[in-house]
Amino acid sequence: MSSEQTPTTPENTGPRPRRLTYAALLAALEGLALVVGGVWMLVLGITGEPDDRQQAVTGGVTLVVLALLPLLAARGLLGRRSWSRGPAVITQLMALPVAYNLLQADSMAIPAGIALAVVAVAALVLLVNPETTRALGIRGPGNVQK
Repeated sequence: MSSEQTPTTPENTGPRPRRLTYAALLAALEGLALVVGGVWMLVLGITGEPDDRQQAVTGGVTLVVLALLPLLAARGLLGRRSWSRGPAVITQLMALPVAYNLLQADSMAIPAGIALAVVAVAALVLLVNPETTRALGIRGPGNVQK
């Protein structure tokens, strides 16, 4: 369904709730971090002396492609598209095990794990908030529009 065909319901008219904007910003932040990490891996893989050049390039490309999910979700959330909450929630759920693994490291990865965990939990709270759900026009089970 294109944006021209998306019906406007009373729930998603008016100003965008701040919680929805904050959730979109957190998703975009995660997407941008993935892009930066992917480009960094690509540059080091091409110009540096990695142990395995092919693995470094593949990892960089993978991170850049994975960045599309939270970036598209952020764009959809800003546009108040109901489909965008699913990819945004999936992104946060995928970030939690990554944060846990970063927290288990004995290195500079621990602050990154703390930051990622805080962002993922905050975004999840914002995404499941009833105000966000109403703004996106999502109705729960049994709330069929008549």
